[in-house]
Amino acid sequence: MLRKIIVLIFVALISFSCDNKDRPPKPSNLIPKDEMANILYDLYIVNAAKGVNRKVLEKRNLVPETYVLTKYDIDSTQFAQSNNYYAFDTEEYTTIIESVKSRLEREKKEVEVLQKKQQEDAKRKRDSIKSQNETKSKANKLKKDSISK
Repeated sequence: MLRKIIVLIFVALISFSCDNKDRPPKPSNLIPKDEMANILYDLYIVNAAKGVNRKVLEKRNLVPETYVLTKYDIDSTQFAQSNNYYAFDTEEYTTIIESVKSRLEREKKEVEVLQKKQQEDAKRKRDSIKSQNETKSKANKLKKDSISK
């Protein structure tokens, strides 16, 4: 009997704690999901670039986060409120993040294909130049041999 009461109290506490009282209110200027995904994508790219080319950005006095917010014509408050609203619903936020992740992976593959093609083109050029130099070298050697005879 006591055990049943404890289980009921525990279930009641869990159900009350799962209430949506702490959910942030829906902002009046909520950023749509697809635009939020685009903003997060740009922020990930900019932050990665910031890690790689920090000095270039500092020389040009660029603040990457400000650039992204300006690009989408939003302010930091609107972004923070929208981000908090979406982040509260983990399933919804996960779908946004997954779309960003898949886009990053897709574009990474595209870049890798382009890099591989550029490497192959560069190798082909080097091989071609090497072949031409060898041909010229052989021709010069033949000239020297024919002149010395």
